[in-house]
Amino acid sequence: MRSTQQFSITLPNEMADAVKSKVASGEYATESEVIREGLRALMARDRAVESWLHNQVGPAYDALKANPSRAVTIEDVRAKLAAELEDHQS
Repeated sequence: MRSTQQFSITLPNEMADAVKSKVASGEYATESEVIREGLRALMARDRAVESWLHNQVGPAYDALKANPSRAVTIEDVRAKLAAELEDHQS
């Protein structure tokens, strides 16, 4: 059984030109290599987002739910950002 599958894809001209340019420059040997590299980058980004959600967002949500007094209002955030901006401009 093959460990690869063949696909036929359609790209906007700008993306197709970018793929061809990568091959023409010698950075990649084939168009398939360019597409595979793009998919690897997309999959890495997806894993990073999933990790962030699991390791940081979820626990922060659970902590806030357990202790709602830790919540910060949007007005507090705006005031803090305005104060920091003013400190940097001074």
